[in-house]
Amino acid sequence: MSRERPINADEPAAEASEPSKSEAAPDQTAETPAAKPPTSPDPATAGAPSKPPPPEADPEEKAEPAPEPKPKARRRQIPGALKAVAALVLLAVVFIVVAVIGGSGGSSDKEQPAPAPAPVAGGDAKDAAGSASTQTANELGYPAFATDNTTRIGGSDPAANAAASALAVFPSTTPSQRPAAVAIAGEDDWQAALAAAVLMAPPVRAPLLLSTPSEFPDASAEALAALDPAGGATTGGSAVFAIGDVAISGDGKETKVAAGEPGAMAAAIAALRERLAGSPPDHYLVAPLAAPAFAMPAAAWAARSGDPVLFSEAGKLPKATATLLRSHPKVPVYVLGPAGAISSAVVNEIAKIGEDVHRVGAEDPVANAVAFARYHDGSFGWNVNDPGHGFVLARDDSPLDAAAAAPLSAAGTWGPLLLSDSASTLPGAVREYFLDVKPGYTTDPTRAFYNHVWVIGDQEAIDVNQQAEVNELTELAKIGGEG
Repeated sequence: MSRERPINADEPAAEASEPSKSEAAPDQTAETPAAKPPTSPDPATAGAPSKPPPPEADPEEKAEPAPEPKPKARRRQIPGALKAVAALVLLAVVFIVVAVIGGSGGSSDKEQPAPAPAPVAGGDAKDAAGSASTQTANELGYPAFATDNTTRIGGSDPAANAAASALAVFPSTTPSQRPAAVAIAGEDDWQAALAAAVLMAPPVRAPLLLSTPSEFPDASAEALAALDPAGGATTGGSAVFAIGDVAISGDGKETKVAAGEPGAMAAAIAALRERLAGSPPDHYLVAPLAAPAFAMPAAAWAARSGDPVLFSEAGKLPKATATLLRSHPKVPVYVLGPAGAISSAVVNEIAKIGEDVHRVGAEDPVANAVAFARYHDGSFGWNVNDPGHGFVLARDDSPLDAAAAAPLSAAGTWGPLLLSDSASTLPGAVREYFLDVKPGYTTDPTRAFYNHVWVIGDQEAIDVNQQAEVNELTELAKIGGEG
């Protein structure tokens, strides 16, 4: 795509050739900050080495690719994890209020400069003033935590990121800001965590926390205490949905989904959501069982739409998935990922159950996420092909972060999940996509549309240089004339 493509003006263009959208406009209301934030946030550290990208899925349909090994969650003990989380939530809300809410506040005609990279230790006396200024910025958490168009949830592991995401969406300073329930999934079971993201969709609205079979992490425990779910009519009275074999901390108002193979657990979660919603879903989304990077974008859509995530092997449809699809043969099915991740033979098998089946995806995980963000078919799909949206950016080797961040796609600046395959470099496909949906204005920036990006993970996942580039790509731009 050309970078010279016209950027939208402050008023949306008439939709002459674009298919009509069935999606509601993004909800750009800001969340109320969490109560009693700590006085000093814990900014992410800079300078982490980049990680090599995962191998691409084999596009040949006849040969089933070997299953990818389960990604290991990044774990690092951090004292007072949720204190740092609360600070991040507070700063996030401030930035969303200032930079995201379209048409709700004044802003200068001049574009804000992109943030400087994190400093390198060293220098002499003549650099003292600059170093002091940079040190102050780092102590405040900028730009490593936030810029005018991005906000980082920078936990050291997915459990911390899940806790922060839940508190960002449900600040919980008053009873009305608390969720009726939370879902708790295992840190060693990314498939169950992705499938549990559907419980964040209305009417249940249960954000995800993470646990292990033997220990409830401190970050999850502190978040659960702050969220203080009490159950309600939309949750069947349950305050906690325990997904699989997890240690939980609750008061007995629990609904458990038994541990089992991933296809069966996903089907059980879909059945639970159907029971709570009182009706079948509008669509089913079938994701690759052994290709987590291709499956990751499904969590954001499930949280936003209420369409359950089911799983398939590359060359075989699991029995539990097939059984659930047969229960509602008229519900359309969308297969996420290329033929190397889920073969055409599987798609044909699904078509024998219900005729309405479609494939969405591209040949590598980064492009696959962009393709899903662009896709729409009637009421299915994000259809994000213009400015004025939220986005979530995570590393493609951490599927648990996709599940952890799913609540951000169902509240605030609702938006699709995009992936980066490097800590230091923004992938070309994502760069071109951001350029294509870059917001602009002609005369009045307060009447323009804005983009906002949540960056998930610490600097080992996505470093400050990449975040700064994302900020620049999503900056509101002046188009033509003189300001």
